[in-house]
Amino acid sequence: MKIINYFTAILLTVLFNQLIVAQQKIKSNSMTSFTEKGIAAAAAYFKGTVWVNMNVKPEEGYNINMGTVTFEPKSRTNWHTHKSGQILFVIEGIGYYQEKGKPIQLIQKGDVIKIPKNVEHWHGASHNSLMRHIALIPEFDKDKTEWLEVVSDVEYDGFKVPVYEVENNLTPAAIMNHEELWPNYVSKVKETDPELIEVFDNFAFDEVINHDAMETKTRVLLIMASTIGSQALIEYKMFVNAALNVGISPTAIKEVLYQAVPYVGISKVIDFINATNEIFIERNISLPLESQSTTTAETRMEKGLAKQKEIIGNRVEDMYKNAPKDLLHIQQYLSANCFGDYITRNGLDVKTREMVTLSFLIAMGGTESQIKGHIQGNANVGNDRQTIINLMTQLIPYVGYPRTLNAITCLNEVLPLKK
Repeated sequence: MKIINYFTAILLTVLFNQLIVAQQKIKSNSMTSFTEKGIAAAAAYFKGTVWVNMNVKPEEGYNINMGTVTFEPKSRTNWHTHKSGQILFVIEGIGYYQEKGKPIQLIQKGDVIKIPKNVEHWHGASHNSLMRHIALIPEFDKDKTEWLEVVSDVEYDGFKVPVYEVENNLTPAAIMNHEELWPNYVSKVKETDPELIEVFDNFAFDEVINHDAMETKTRVLLIMASTIGSQALIEYKMFVNAALNVGISPTAIKEVLYQAVPYVGISKVIDFINATNEIFIERNISLPLESQSTTTAETRMEKGLAKQKEIIGNRVEDMYKNAPKDLLHIQQYLSANCFGDYITRNGLDVKTREMVTLSFLIAMGGTESQIKGHIQGNANVGNDRQTIINLMTQLIPYVGYPRTLNAITCLNEVLPLKK
């Protein structure tokens, strides 16, 4: 879909406004309303129950063809093309639009779909809601509509909107992003707290996700990590399933879990390990997974210290130098155990591991000193200020504002915005 030019946009705006006026001030049979269904659409070109009401015809002196098309649930056009392109104004309900070779898009009231010339596409209602749009073909004297094959049920069912999401006024982006993680999942909370579902899902799965271009797999992995830090076992299990649904490997999931041990503690992680194993078994994922360890008892200290310096920098030497003799063993544990046993493992790259660690710390709360250290650690391995802001933004719905704002304060101290 591409943006129309300036003059065409002005023409469309004027015509659209005229249609609204016509709807409100119907005075004679010569004036039509785009809320009227009209006549049944030609069965050869549509599947299901579809109504067409022509609002503006070329013979009336306009070089356009404009009509209101009402699709009952599950009805749609055939695949087709327009030599002059087409513009759709969605005025009611929820529907689907798809161009050949691309995913189905969700459309709803207020959306404007600008269909390029000669692009094979189809559009229609969603499974559970009617959809009404105004269809406009510009340059009608040059246009030729070519009708193609029927949109099969398999193609149409490639994306299905659950009934509750239609009823709860979720945005198309919120529905699609939620469905990407949990296809056809129906929340039990929607039955008891529909208003909360509407507010939370529209925020978390539309507004927040659309803040930046963080890759879905990365976002899901970091949110999953934060649920361990928050000790949110139910939400963790949701995100393990989401991770598997979007193609995150079982190894990567387990590596997040293992990395949580030195930061959160085994007593808090063990329940998450058991829950993960149960999900893996349900999904026929064989256990144990292949080992990702890269150190031995003899090399863990040396390799751990090297990894620690890669992430933390030369400050590690000061930490050793300034440690009281009776606490030197803690520094050695950090190098050999935290970094040597865990951070040196395969399965996750170092940039992802540092973001995972930061997600743990932000979710735990009360870890500002460590957050500052790992903000710098993120920067040292190539995660810049904007990447860290994106991470913190994506965590807001799951860890809340106080812990996020505390983390932002740390960020501004360690990596202030350059003026």
